[in-house]
Amino acid sequence: MKSAVKEFLQSLVIAGILAFFIITFIAQSFVVDGKSMVNTLHDGERLFVNKFIYRFHPPERGDIVVFSPKGAPSKKYIKRVIGTPGDTVYIKNGVVYVNGEALEENYLPEKMVGDFGPYEVPKERVFVLGDNRNHSADSRFKSIVGFVDYDSISGKAFWVYWPLTEMRIIDHQNYNLSFEN
Repeated sequence: MKSAVKEFLQSLVIAGILAFFIITFIAQSFVVDGKSMVNTLHDGERLFVNKFIYRFHPPERGDIVVFSPKGAPSKKYIKRVIGTPGDTVYIKNGVVYVNGEALEENYLPEKMVGDFGPYEVPKERVFVLGDNRNHSADSRFKSIVGFVDYDSISGKAFWVYWPLTEMRIIDHQNYNLSFEN
């Protein structure tokens, strides 16, 4: 009986260490809170975030990232990367332009209202927007989010696992801009 209890406790400790390692360095669960990413993600959906990927390369345009907004390290937001370091982003008549080239964004639920920018994206930061632009606190609003530091990004969202009927791999955009290599 003692050996069974000892074996169970050893297994429990190993599982705890493994879970800690995975949550700290590889993947973490995240719950979408709000409607800023509709139609791509919906309020209450649960997803996994790849925490490992940005150890090898920086965030790219089109990535959907989870991050802590400035001044609120305990909060987590989820948005789409639109601009990377060195980019100039502006919005005119509801169309987003990166370095003067319009983005084709067929995933948006409605046309964005208003003109914004230009924004010059600094080193080691990204410019993010919610997909539901008229209902999103994002990089357009300096006092709320502004540019997002690489260090405040938890990772890249990759898989919705709940609700089960909505389970899917998350679609990240490749904008195929002419100025990219």
